[in-house]
Amino acid sequence: MFDAAIAELGEKGFAGTNLEKIAGRAGVALSTLYRRWGNLTGLLQDLVDELTLDLSPPDTGSLDGDLAALGRLILQLHRHPVHRPWMDAVTAAAVHDPAARAVLSRTIMARIQRAAGVVEAGAARGEIPVDTDAADVIRMLAAPFYYRMYVSGEPLTDDLPERVAGAVAAAVRAGTLRRTTP
Repeated sequence: MFDAAIAELGEKGFAGTNLEKIAGRAGVALSTLYRRWGNLTGLLQDLVDELTLDLSPPDTGSLDGDLAALGRLILQLHRHPVHRPWMDAVTAAAVHDPAARAVLSRTIMARIQRAAGVVEAGAARGEIPVDTDAADVIRMLAAPFYYRMYVSGEPLTDDLPERVAGAVAAAVRAGTLRRTTP
């Protein structure tokens, strides 16, 4: 089922994809998809969750190493022939479609929460302030990749993970990403 959904997203984009087309492509009854997922958003969320389920945070023993490994993982995902089509389709649609925005937001938040452990481990090792905002660190790490992919069109170079990780780690050690209390 997911292969059919990925193919539809890659060819038609989010707006051109629907459960009927996926069912036809997969050779299953439309009612099967409605019973299992209820709507396209439900199916896409399960697809995204399935694709990212095995993305465990690295443990290199240092914050710099862990952030660089996370950066390499982001780079690897966005070069992947399965991951990139759904990401492009959902990101493009999220600008105007609340359902696509919900899928994208939930996916990004889940990834941030999963990756935040590397920041917490760095704080536990005494490398960075204990009140570092782990979610903001992960956002800062990921932002240059997404900026290049969806805004500037600059290439995602092989050295980008280490360059970004070094800059983010320096900012964190300087205390610039501490949690704020309202």
